[in-house]
Amino acid sequence: MNEKLLMYKGRITEYWSAKTKKQKTILLGSVIAIVTLLALLFFFSTKSNYVALYSNLTLQETGQIKETLDARGISSTISDNGTSIMVPEPLVDSLKVELAAEGLPRSGSIDYSFFQDQMGFGMTDNEFSVMERAAMQTELGSLIRNINGVNHANVMITLPEESVWLNSSNETSTAAVVLDLAPGYQLEPSQVQALYHLISKSVPNLPIENIVISDQMFNDYLYDNGNQVNSTLTAYEQQRSIQREIERDLTRNLQQMLGTVVGRDKVLVSVTTDIDFTQENRTEALVEPVDPENMEGIAVSIERIAETYSGEGTVEGGIAGVGDEIPNFPGAVGQGPSEWERTEDRINNEVNRINRDIVESPYKIRDLGIQVMVEPPDGLDMLPQERMDDIQQILGTIVRTSISGVYAEELTQDAINEKIFVSSQPFDGKVEFEQQAIQAIPMWMYVVGGILVTLILFLLFLLIRKRKAESEEEFEEEKEVRYEVPDLPNEDQSLSATKRKQLEKMAKENPDEFSKLLRTWLSED
Repeated sequence: MNEKLLMYKGRITEYWSAKTKKQKTILLGSVIAIVTLLALLFFFSTKSNYVALYSNLTLQETGQIKETLDARGISSTISDNGTSIMVPEPLVDSLKVELAAEGLPRSGSIDYSFFQDQMGFGMTDNEFSVMERAAMQTELGSLIRNINGVNHANVMITLPEESVWLNSSNETSTAAVVLDLAPGYQLEPSQVQALYHLISKSVPNLPIENIVISDQMFNDYLYDNGNQVNSTLTAYEQQRSIQREIERDLTRNLQQMLGTVVGRDKVLVSVTTDIDFTQENRTEALVEPVDPENMEGIAVSIERIAETYSGEGTVEGGIAGVGDEIPNFPGAVGQGPSEWERTEDRINNEVNRINRDIVESPYKIRDLGIQVMVEPPDGLDMLPQERMDDIQQILGTIVRTSISGVYAEELTQDAINEKIFVSSQPFDGKVEFEQQAIQAIPMWMYVVGGILVTLILFLLFLLIRKRKAESEEEFEEEKEVRYEVPDLPNEDQSLSATKRKQLEKMAKENPDEFSKLLRTWLSED
């Protein structure tokens, strides 16, 4: 092993010694440049740029957010005396959405202080307000797009004007958001609540009740606070909320189903309902025969009494043929022979006794109306009649199954068709969203990386070319120096031939001894 190391060391030393001073300088410079470029590339690719996630926090909120980030393994730093928290820049948007879903922070606001650094000299307060509001809207739109299922978001914010008067009332901000959801996607209640928290904490002095969120089909998403009790609502608000929820579910299902057939952006559905909110609580005590056909019950006990009489006297119960006989009524005592008999059956029947405590449903769909607008394909003025009939039949089935059974029994096919309206015409007022490409890696990283790779390949090409030229020069030098020595003639194995070979071997191996020997021979001669 040591011999190989010494051999490699000798080769490297020989190779380095054979280079000129200029070649050594170029080689060292190339190696240093490559190492420096690789170090810079590694440094910039792994460097974490910390930016403010939240500012103006309380110490309790800062500690809570810090604990949450540490539990997730996310590095963070605290600044501004514990009121601001800094995180790596690529994680800012996703952390804002995730923490907003958990209701954090309960104080503070998202930091927009970097606009002050970009404010030029001579900018007025109005210009700065316009720039700040536009930046808030753009930033909020970018944050909302990070939520799963949201393709695009348009945000409109209205900020109150600051007054110089002390006794002026404090006005609040308002925000309206229109979402472009993915086909067939429905926001979960937790996502809606996260959106309200995110928007409320992103804009100064913006309460949740001043926020309106809807999608591209104008479906509203209301804030549902689980801590509030529904009993605090009025009866009208409860009924109206139930009606909106039923209409929204029917509209969403129809929109998804018809959108799959004709295209998501080519159909518009509107559903109206008439709901009966009459709630009935009643108790029924029913007695029914066990055998409904014969109207008879089950005989529990049967008692039969038979009596006969033969003797003198008048039969008890009166004289026959005089009025109606009264059973068990003693009549006048008469003379003469008499006979009678009496049969009595006493049967105890058991019947079904049913006690019911009935609580009717709090609402029933009494009537339903569906209006559908369909945009025809390109090149046609309206949909084919067969397709219109199919949509009409689908909607008729939904109407029949959605209306409560009490009211659906009276419906005829003509009555169902009157509750459905299907129209086909072009949509001239359709809202189109511009899809913005989201770049995960900045473009300058690709440019710098391409330049570094090109430079490294160029240096390797120069190095290989230089080594090839040097090897060709060495080969030419060896070719010039090398010459062939003719072999001595093959003589016989005599004594003189043997001595001559010994002298030749001595001349090759020990030229100094051979020269001394020659001088000795010459001096003797």
